[in-house]
Amino acid sequence: MSGRVGDLSPKQTGALAQFREKIADVLDQLPNQTDHYLLRWLRARSFNVPKSEAMIRKHLEFRRHMKVDTIVDDWKPPEVIERYVAGGLCGYDREGSPVWYDIIGPLDPKGLLLSASKQDCLRTKVRDAELLRQECEKQSKKLGKYIESITIIYDCEGLGMKHLWKPAVEVYGEILTMFEENYPESLKKVLLIKANWKEVLRNYVDADQLPAVYGGSMTDPDGDPLCKTMLRYGGVVPKSYYVRDSIKMKYDQCITISRGSSYQLDYEVLFPNCVLRWQFASEGSDIGFGLFLKTKGNETKKVEAMQAILPSERYNSHLVPEDGSYTCEEPGIYVVRFDNTYSVLHSKKVSFTVDVLLPEGHTGKQA
Repeated sequence: MSGRVGDLSPKQTGALAQFREKIADVLDQLPNQTDHYLLRWLRARSFNVPKSEAMIRKHLEFRRHMKVDTIVDDWKPPEVIERYVAGGLCGYDREGSPVWYDIIGPLDPKGLLLSASKQDCLRTKVRDAELLRQECEKQSKKLGKYIESITIIYDCEGLGMKHLWKPAVEVYGEILTMFEENYPESLKKVLLIKANWKEVLRNYVDADQLPAVYGGSMTDPDGDPLCKTMLRYGGVVPKSYYVRDSIKMKYDQCITISRGSSYQLDYEVLFPNCVLRWQFASEGSDIGFGLFLKTKGNETKKVEAMQAILPSERYNSHLVPEDGSYTCEEPGIYVVRFDNTYSVLHSKKVSFTVDVLLPEGHTGKQA
């Protein structure tokens, strides 16, 4: 059995009912409550209900942290990303699923990461994922059948060593992990092509839905075969966009973290919904960063005993300064941690600013 609506075994049907019951308290927070949608999470975990429940609850935390519900309308990628990240949504495959293009050749990964933060790159991909999810819903209504997955075409013409730059590869790995953890069962087909392989696309996409540059008949209204109203073709990022050349940040503190060690700072949040905001840059190499909450009655300095709000990740803040924020729903002691425990050779110099901002309209004073 495929594990899809209309093709469920008795065991799978029972797992679906149990799953729906287990997540009843958060069901209305999901973007879709249909059996079709819930089955995606079950298939992703081989119909193991506890694992599927853990996965979808983690996804809801992700949606809150990234403000996914409003990201399409309320957040706009930086200009450099909008202009120089190649690809886009263009047409539909023969079954009505949206087709997304990643045009790799003209992409300038180093220029992009020197001009935009990694977090903005990740937010952009989250926004793209939400646009595609919404497009699937529109197609479902239009065609009268459930469309839940997309076709991706990777145009690998021009792929070279510049695309294997280590920081860019790491960011792309994080993007793939984000998709797997938060948009399960969303990919129907992945087609990798080069210039002389474009004819294979006609096996999956009708000519009128395929840009002329890729062997179809679709053009822009002005006859442009590149369909530039739908697809971006990137290019070398001008150095005028580079953050290091255009922004000189001033930070409140500067520390050196020895190899194999970490540095922690406690921030007391007195009121619900205060915003903890941080900005930091490292010199010479990346640095780990995480945010934790001390549990009540626990004064330990070990993060393993704390609640991980943002688990420690390595940031390329030596290339592009990082900035971010977290809305603290509950008062308490929040711990900012810079992590260099993974480095056996090098100490790291980190400059940073951390602020606790009161909720809008609050008249109290934050210590």
